[in-house]
Amino acid sequence: MRIGPEPLEQLVTRIFEAAGCPPGEAACVARHLVSANLCGHDSHGVIRVAQYVSGLKDGTIHVGQQITTTFESETVAVIDGHMGFGQSIGEQAMVLLAKKARRSGLGLIALGNTYHVGRGGDWAEQLAEEGLISIHFVSTTGRGLLAVPFGGTDRRLSLCVIAACVPVEGRPPILLDCATTVTAEGKLRVAKNKGVAVPPGQIVDKQGNPTIDPNDFYDGGAVLTMGAHKGFGLNVIADLLAGVLSGMGCTKPGVDTLVNTMTSIAIDPGPMTDREAYVAEVKRFSDWVRGSPPRDPGGEVQMPGDFEHRTRAERRRGGIPTDDETWRQIVETGVLLGLPRGDFDEVSSGRVG
Repeated sequence: MRIGPEPLEQLVTRIFEAAGCPPGEAACVARHLVSANLCGHDSHGVIRVAQYVSGLKDGTIHVGQQITTTFESETVAVIDGHMGFGQSIGEQAMVLLAKKARRSGLGLIALGNTYHVGRGGDWAEQLAEEGLISIHFVSTTGRGLLAVPFGGTDRRLSLCVIAACVPVEGRPPILLDCATTVTAEGKLRVAKNKGVAVPPGQIVDKQGNPTIDPNDFYDGGAVLTMGAHKGFGLNVIADLLAGVLSGMGCTKPGVDTLVNTMTSIAIDPGPMTDREAYVAEVKRFSDWVRGSPPRDPGGEVQMPGDFEHRTRAERRRGGIPTDDETWRQIVETGVLLGLPRGDFDEVSSGRVG
């Protein structure tokens, strides 16, 4: 089933309003979730609705939070998110970071005590819209024991993320947004909801044996780091940069609450480069890389971010694919909050629009 992004976003906004969020915050969270679906990262999209509402009900997520700084200088800020929605807290943090980068040419924020920050690429793209280059390291201090160290057999690592973005004038930005593991947990959840296997080489069961059944992961298995020892090294660095600098600490056992940390660095290339030369060189290099003869007939070379940009355009036209189990969870969550079931039927029957 494919659902139009606008009615889906409106419906998800109403769900979060019914769950107790202020209208602006509900719209912010819904916008980010649907945006993740639009660009092809379904693991960070509306599949998270039931999880987030559950977090509101049990008091894990605090509504209407505003960031505060525990340390601040001209270029640096350490930010407390007060366990607010990562989407709302993240937007506020990026506004502060952009101001520092604009003023000094370089800015750094370390964000902690925040619920799930969603798709890392959101924050890189937000800064790119202001002409800023950025890099982001995301980790989980709480419920983060999901990945196995290279050469190990049990869960010791978070599914740390690294995102980076270089704006390109007149074109979509060059965007890297990837987990340091072979896959994100949300993608395993998508596979589980669909009842399909995952590709070999992504997960192990609780005995450390290779498996393709996503249920084995949720039964105590673990995700592998990408690129063997190289991804393992990136994972450790991301965890250290996000966890230690935020003051929240790195991944540790014995914690059940999902708490994200994120360290973000923003660079204003304007003061350090000739603008025209900078723009021309970014475009020249991009075109040079894309110009490589494709290995497969009819194929092409894509720069980082091309997939998200093209998927976003395609899904705006053709709707967001939504599996039956994810839709069932969304409907069940909304109905329990008092929304009429007929409203969900109307959105699903309209499919795209």
